[in-house]
Amino acid sequence: MSGKLYLVPTPIGNLKDMTFRAVEILKESDVVLAEDTRNSGILLKHYEISTPMRSYHMHNEHQATEDIIRQLKEGQIISIITDAGTPGISDPGYLLAKECVANNITIECLPGATAFVPALVVSGLPNNEFTFVGFLPVKKGRKTKLDSLLEEKRTMVFYESPHKIGKTLKDLAEAFGAERKASLSREISKKFEETLRGSLTELAEIAEKRNLKGEMVLVVEGV
Repeated sequence: MSGKLYLVPTPIGNLKDMTFRAVEILKESDVVLAEDTRNSGILLKHYEISTPMRSYHMHNEHQATEDIIRQLKEGQIISIITDAGTPGISDPGYLLAKECVANNITIECLPGATAFVPALVVSGLPNNEFTFVGFLPVKKGRKTKLDSLLEEKRTMVFYESPHKIGKTLKDLAEAFGAERKASLSREISKKFEETLRGSLTELAEIAEKRNLKGEMVLVVEGV
């Protein structure tokens, strides 16, 4: 009898954002797949979860997936977590979920922390329709991706790292226009959480003057 795969969201900052059910599922699992066992070890220790962990990240997911599918077919209950947020959203999880579907293995994703939802809601930009872009390509394919978004009418949501946010804001201002409205949220759910709103050019100027830290969620209005 096949086992079951749980995709379990973990806090993006504040450890109190972990749900009771997420803790319960992780405790009941036979193994927890973790993007970084050192980071996840802190979380599991905090909630007194002693379930064995196995490393599962972007550099080994293709090799490891076949063995994990075998374990699931043998009846094991396996959970996957990432360093923060919901597995599969710009983090490992998609490939394993895809293979579970192909092998008729039950999957369940728990509701929980995802960075783009609070950033979108507090942006003040339309959120009845939006498109999640995630991380832009660093070099190859970057211009092609931006060109494909030039006529996008829906609000766009991007992820970006702190050391690349200045360049990304400048690239977006050049592609979409200097006055395009945007909202930049960082350190979501943490002590120094902050949301900056303005035009792409204004935000680019702020990023240039300040040493912004933390993972960034950039919300940009559509055409």
